[in-house]
This record gives sequence, C-alpha cells and structure tokens, in this order.
Amino acid sequence: MNRLLSLAIMFLMVSNLMAQEPEAQNRPNRPRARRSMVPTPSYPATADADGNHVNAHGGCIIAYNGEWLWYGEARPRFGFTSEGVSLYTAPIGTQPISASDSLAATPLDLKWKYRGLVLTVVDEAGSPIERGCIIERPKVLYNERTRQFVMLFHSELKGRGYEAAQTGFATSESPYGPFRLHHVQRPNPGRWPADFSDEDIKRAKALNPSDYPEWWTPTWRTAVEQGLLLAKDFESGQMSRDMTVYVDDDGTAWHIYSSEENLTLQAAELTPDYLGYTGRYYRIAPGGQNEAPCLLKHGDTYWLICSGCTGWTPNEARMFSAKSIQGPWTQHPSPMQGPGAKRTFEAQGTWIWTQPSPTADSPTLYFMADVWMPRSLALSRHLCLSITFEGDLPVIRK
Repeated sequence: MNRLLSLAIMFLMVSNLMAQEPEAQNRPNRPRARRSMVPTPSYPATADADGNHVNAHGGCIIAYNGEWLWYGEARPRFGFTSEGVSLYTAPIGTQPISASDSLAATPLDLKWKYRGLVLTVVDEAGSPIERGCIIERPKVLYNERTRQFVMLFHSELKGRGYEAAQTGFATSESPYGPFRLHHVQRPNPGRWPADFSDEDIKRAKALNPSDYPEWWTPTWRTAVEQGLLLAKDFESGQMSRDMTVYVDDDGTAWHIYSSEENLTLQAAELTPDYLGYTGRYYRIAPGGQNEAPCLLKHGDTYWLICSGCTGWTPNEARMFSAKSIQGPWTQHPSPMQGPGAKRTFEAQGTWIWTQPSPTADSPTLYFMADVWMPRSLALSRHLCLSITFEGDLPVIRK
C-alpha cells in the first residue's frame, strides 16, 4: 500500500512539473513564446517565425541588404553564462503583426527568422569564449573599407565573474556568420584620456586606492572623479563592461562602455578597421555610476540614454547631451514619461534602432530595452518604444 501511495505521489509530481514547464523539451536557446510566461500583461513574449521566443538580449538591430539583422545574447534557460550570440532576420518594409487580437503590435513584432548562433562558445580550455564564459551586449558594425562585419562585445572569462571586464572583437565575411574571435582586450592600456591636462595626469598619478579603504564617502567620490580608478587600471587598460557602438557622420567609430568599476562611462575611438583603439578616449560623467549606454544623434546634438547600476533590478534612466562625442556632456532628467517611468518601464536599454521614415526627413528612432528575468535570462522580454522630441528633448512613453 505504501509503495502504491509513493508511486501515486511521484506520478502527480511529474505531471505537475510537466504542466508547469511544457516548453522544457525545446532547445535551451529557443524557449517557446508562451503568453502565460509573461511577467505582466504589458510584456508578451516576442515570437520568431517558428513560435519560439526571440533569445537575443542586450544586442542590436542593423540594416543590411534589405534585411533587419537582430544580434543578441543567446542566454540559457538557467544560469548566467552564455551560449554565444544569436541572429534573427526580417525583411525591411514588412509591417508588424500582432500575435493576439487583444495585444497591439509593436515594431518588434515582425516575422523574425532564426539564423542560429553566429558566434558560439567553444570547448577549448583557456579560450576567452570557453564554455562557461559570459558574452554580453554584442554589437555589430559593417566596415566598408575592409568589407568585414565586426562584432564587439563585453567579455568575461570562465569562472571569474565580472573581474576581467574586457572587450571582445570578432569578425565575419558574412552577416550570417560564423564570426571568429579576433582577440579580447581592455581598452587603451597606457593611455590617459585625450582631454586630460598635465595637471590632471599628475593629480591622478598621486591617487592611491589604499588611501581610500572606505567607498562612497565624499572624499572617495572626489578621488574617483579625479581619476583614482582610471589610474589604477592605467597599465592594464580600462575596464569595459556594458557597452554600445556608434559610427559618426565622418565615419569614425566609437565604443562607449561602462568603466572604472562601473562608475564612469568612457567613449573610445576605434581604429579604421574597427578592431582596436586609436588611443583617443574621453570620460563621461565621472563617478556618476552609469551603465547600459544607448547613443543617438538628433540635429547637431548627441543624446546618451543609460541606466543606473542596480544589477538585474530596473531603475530610473539617465540622459546626457553634448555637441560632440568628446563632450562636455550635460545631464538632463530621464526621457521616460508616464506610468512606470521611474523604473524605465521595468526595462534596461540596449540599442537605438533607427528606421527610415517614408514621410519625414529624419528617421524614426526606437529605444530598445530588455525586461530582465534573472531566474531565466533566455525568457527575458523585449521592449521597443518610439523616441519623439518635445521642446528639443527626447521623450519616451510606453
């Protein structure tokens, strides 16, 4: 009798598990796009053409040869490591299609075709992309000079958490991959910011981390602003975590990333082949503790939208403007408006998606963001909101 009871209990447990996780049989990097998984009714899954949730996070959407190319982090169902970088494509010019009569279509609701992993982790011990590593924020540029697609990403080594804080570079002859790792590095070793004066350099060199054992004090923060952490990493290169890329009107490519223990953003000029740094870089909002940068240009003004540093928890967006990427940058209130704006609608930015407008001189801009689900990063939701300008300031509403 006890055996029968035990078997019955086991049967019920298995049945319940299967009812809760019917999509578990799917490939780990292609979770089913089930509306029942939605964290709130406002955030449905984004389905590809096969009905699977788009597993491309922290990435970018670029246009090439009549297609939209959506690159992003391929995350596992469980855990915080990476499977590589995935690619989805959709024809340019198609209209968004709502997946439900009760849910309005968003710009992301296109017929995305899954193209697979264009950059994959490897089983080679010691490789920067060894299985168990972390690959975040992949961004892809097409280099007209070399006719190569160049991918930059935030690279963390297996088993070392977020200690490495490096940038990975990978290349491909085709937008569909495979991308091959070129190298990883920290930006600009042995270089001071381009706008640092001799006095700034002298002052930064005199700062010693051991003199500031307690963080977050006013004196410590002043030291950070003056270059305490910048000087600490001078020889090895600057930390590089959350990041974006931007090609300016003159063709110069820039890498904008969270540095100095995520306390200061830096904008570094890339070499003409996009595979290294020229040595010229600038600090943005020293000590401001900003990450997840998204850069756009409207008229003659650059706008930088980013987040605070609260891990996977959403926070209020920050915004800065400048007449040049080199700065100086001025802070403004968050561009988010309406209910939920104080927490960026539960999301964190990743990219400014630019679409040509058939009726206006300027393109249509969208703020792309991830609604992180740390219990299952693969199922994190995607948010795509229009950017409008009111009184010369960007405004984003949900």
